[in-house]
Amino acid sequence: MDNMMLFFNVAFVNNVVLAQFLGLCPFMGVSGKVSNSIGMGLATTFVITVASILAWLLDKYLLVPNELTVMRIIAFIVVIAAVVQITEMYIQKSSPSLYKSLGVFLPLITTNCAVLGVALIVSQQGLNFFSTLVFSLGSAVGFTVSIILFSGLRQQLSLSNVPAALKGSPIAFITAGVMSMAFMGFAGMAS
Repeated sequence: MDNMMLFFNVAFVNNVVLAQFLGLCPFMGVSGKVSNSIGMGLATTFVITVASILAWLLDKYLLVPNELTVMRIIAFIVVIAAVVQITEMYIQKSSPSLYKSLGVFLPLITTNCAVLGVALIVSQQGLNFFSTLVFSLGSAVGFTVSIILFSGLRQQLSLSNVPAALKGSPIAFITAGVMSMAFMGFAGMAS
């Protein structure tokens, strides 16, 4: 039950995008179409989960025992970059249209602060392996859910009669703020 609550907590209550405000660049940049958001969400889910587990292993078995925790950020970025590179090559080979539609945002997963943030949170909280898996998967699912919901709302807004001063980015930011407040409503359910 604790791991189920942990998953729910990181996916919805402490959502990496809407509560911690990490990963806003792809959240705002790729959310124009639902299909792009699904692809980015799945790619980011894979990267967050695998990179966090690899970073946890690296931290537990190399950095902490050798008192090299000062190297966490650099080591984690190297791990994340490797996972992103493998993911990018796979998507390019398996789905060229998705690869083309994601464009520059796919390699930029390396610099997505949500990916590094989850890896650092996991290492600082001292979670065990299974809790690390649940935490990273929950964070990744939360990212994916929020970007897909946001892209759906943005597509609906593009069909709506929005005042000229609010068209484009202004209404997107307002919508993201309202979504963030809506996700805060889950906090009462987790208590």
